[in-house]
Amino acid sequence: MCKTKMSVNASQPTPTPTPTPTTPPPPRPRRATTPPDQSSSSTSAASSSYVLSSSVATTSSISSPTSLSSLRDTLPENAHIYSFSYIRSATNNFLAKRYSSTSSSQSWRISTNFEHTGSWSRDAIVFQRKSRKSIDPDDLKSKLTMLCRSHQKEIIKLLGASISSDYIYLVYEYVKGSNLSNCLRNPKSINFTILSTWMSRMQIATDVAHGLEYIHYHTGFSASIVHKHVKSSGIIVTEPDFHAKICHFGAAELCGETGEDGGGEGGLGRRTKEFDGVRGYMSPEFQETGDATQKSDVYAFGVVLLELLSGEEPLKYKFDKATNNYQKISIIETAREAVEGGGEGGVDGRLRRWVDRRLKDSFPVEVVEKLTRVALSCVHVEASDRPNMRRISGKISKLYLESKIWSDRVNVPNDISVSLAPR
Repeated sequence: MCKTKMSVNASQPTPTPTPTPTTPPPPRPRRATTPPDQSSSSTSAASSSYVLSSSVATTSSISSPTSLSSLRDTLPENAHIYSFSYIRSATNNFLAKRYSSTSSSQSWRISTNFEHTGSWSRDAIVFQRKSRKSIDPDDLKSKLTMLCRSHQKEIIKLLGASISSDYIYLVYEYVKGSNLSNCLRNPKSINFTILSTWMSRMQIATDVAHGLEYIHYHTGFSASIVHKHVKSSGIIVTEPDFHAKICHFGAAELCGETGEDGGGEGGLGRRTKEFDGVRGYMSPEFQETGDATQKSDVYAFGVVLLELLSGEEPLKYKFDKATNNYQKISIIETAREAVEGGGEGGVDGRLRRWVDRRLKDSFPVEVVEKLTRVALSCVHVEASDRPNMRRISGKISKLYLESKIWSDRVNVPNDISVSLAPR
């Protein structure tokens, strides 16, 4: 109806007299009516139907959550349960060259195809993990449906899974790059790192913080989930932009490593007693009881932050000639000593000696001190005294902006490092 009026007015414009107090404005032209015969009734009904359907379609396509969810259901990234025979064929009966291998899992790089998977062809990584309990296919599919719809750029996307009698095979998208541990500690060249600028390390810290915040609060589960395997070797630094992506998203949930109870603060569920972890990243309560919560992820993230700052491993052993024994050196203790201990040069001097020397003193000391204190708050012995990832992510975002202002002010080159102060 509105379209017809507009077309009539456009094709037959008529001058409109200016209204005065004595002369009222002329009435608006009205459309001629048609005798109610059969053809006009059908035409009118069709027109009304068209207007109604158009308005409904427009409303539903713009504002209706149902239409958005139904559209999301049609995306090819939906959960896919791969057959075990397909996984075995893609990995050449598990004899193909392994992409990586640890005590808890093995992985292979494969190429998925539309014919067997029903999804886009892409390179993928298959992780083999031990199942903690028998897995119900319906329960697996419901969890996969939620996990596979996560589209966070800081998280490596889960494509699907396959189950066998003892193992579950998780299929993730392949991301070109290297893990953060190798980027910080290159085994072939200990004096080289691709993260040679302060801003590159702040970018990694910001990406990982945002990714963990999404996992804890925005995945869509009724109870927020726990990652449980946060570590530097589980974070991929992408090429060529040097952003960070978190690996193994949803692995703990799908492998039965987490309980179903969502009680506790922030939906922190209780975890099973049977657990595996990485030395140096496990919180005290995780080591004692095997209960992994969101605060356990916060603890592990704090350790990763300290790795970014110092370039050192979480734990290392040094031979002490006085005692004729090996002495354990914790990155947490060295960081706490740099911030809170005594010594020459105050906090600034201690931090410059503690921070990774490959940065060549090219960093804002004030930001480094603040970030170190954030990391130390994350590794507090008491889980209740650790901040949550929402608060941590907000603090690190502010520190990133402070670092950007510092970088623009000093105009630090991207290809070299500059020493701004003596050691």
